[in-house]
Amino acid sequence: MILAAGLGQRMRPLTDQLPKPLLSVGGKPLLQYHLENLHAAGVRQVVINLAYLGEKIRAFVGDGSRFDLQVEYSEEPEPLETAGAILKALPLLGDEPFVLVNGDVWSDYPLQNLIRHSLDRQFSGHLVLVPNPAFHPSGDFALAQAGLLVTDPDHPRYTFAGISLLRPQMIAEYPQCREKFPLGEVLRHEIAQGRLTAEVYEGAWSDVGTPERLAVLDGELGCG
Repeated sequence: MILAAGLGQRMRPLTDQLPKPLLSVGGKPLLQYHLENLHAAGVRQVVINLAYLGEKIRAFVGDGSRFDLQVEYSEEPEPLETAGAILKALPLLGDEPFVLVNGDVWSDYPLQNLIRHSLDRQFSGHLVLVPNPAFHPSGDFALAQAGLLVTDPDHPRYTFAGISLLRPQMIAEYPQCREKFPLGEVLRHEIAQGRLTAEVYEGAWSDVGTPERLAVLDGELGCG
């Protein structure tokens, strides 16, 4: 599943007429990188959630056939936040673990690593973390040496890359499910239960969170 329904408010005015996942870096939209990377990893079925300017995403991707993918859409009347979006899309996602990618990040992380990851039954998900960028020095989650995410503040903290492998049951069985709620809330609940693992990726990653970071990434990819 690719999360693509956000308003992109921090990217205005670039997102006044274009949803953030369709902003271009290195000559093509962010969303296209995700579709191509998922295909390269062996994925053939993709769900994309839509809200803000969703018709432009649908027009660009279509049924996914030009990317050799089968794409289905989860329509939201308004952005439901990250976990609310997954909850609404559950009928399209099935019962097995699925790869979740934020549509507004860019990374050269090899998604086949997640496809091949063996998620033990006692775990509800596996997250990709990155070293904390300058704009987010405190990170998101603490990681123990064994790869288990923990609440202990004495362990090193890293930033969530917006890339993960999740069991749909993690959302479906969350005790405080509601129409609109963030994934971070669910992840913290699972961490407290000892049910999330993670890995740290040291390669290229950007959250493309501001027009300035978009320009930097565009320059880097353009030079590549």
